[in-house]
Amino acid sequence: MKVVIIGSGNVATVLGRKILKSEHEIIQVAGRNREEVAALASALNAGYTTDFTEMSVLADIYIICVSDLAISSVASRLQLDDKVVVHTAAAVSKEVLAHASTHYGVLYPLQTLKKEVTSLPVIPIVIDANNETTKQRLMLFAEGWAEQVSVASDEVRLKLHVAAVFVNNFTNHLFAIADQFCKSNSIDFDLLQPLMGETISRIEKHRPLEVQTGPAMRKDFDTILKHRKVLEEYPQTLDLYNSITKSIGQFYDANSE
Repeated sequence: MKVVIIGSGNVATVLGRKILKSEHEIIQVAGRNREEVAALASALNAGYTTDFTEMSVLADIYIICVSDLAISSVASRLQLDDKVVVHTAAAVSKEVLAHASTHYGVLYPLQTLKKEVTSLPVIPIVIDANNETTKQRLMLFAEGWAEQVSVASDEVRLKLHVAAVFVNNFTNHLFAIADQFCKSNSIDFDLLQPLMGETISRIEKHRPLEVQTGPAMRKDFDTILKHRKVLEEYPQTLDLYNSITKSIGQFYDANSE
């Protein structure tokens, strides 16, 4: 298929690099920032435009890779008849594209993406479309470059995004707090790297519920009190510690039967 990518940020860059390795052809990159669009187009061996009136009409699929808030605005400027138009957002309905084409849908990359990465990550792709024909075309397209492709409705995709926030955004925030805590106490954060790696390794083979450890799960209140004492000078972190400790206790009490 011939592809036009709309956008030049993290998602556009990483997906573009993935697609470039497949049999599909990226013919154009479109966007507002001329410097960024030109740079991405050069990397993808494609043409580029910053004027939507000059967007190619020769592509089979148009991938909108912009922020969630900008999707509606971009879609309102597209009149692509029977071309396939998709956005890449988890929390935005496919119906926002209803006036852009008779064939529209979603191509959601279930992965954290940064344009600076040197090696491309494994990217599961979640698709949806307004009709079965478009869904099959998207499936065929994505299977050419994605490691895993599945189908999910707007409702299911939103719930999947909630889960993704927990496993990625919230987890990374906890890493950031631990890093800051170590730094303020002259502790080498890198000492925790093997532990972090082992935590992820275990849940590749087991349900997280089965491998939970720590004082909150085993109700080691003496250790918990010692931890709270240490965190007294970090009130926000102490609040978070108390909240998560309580959550772990309640979670395993409810799942102990």
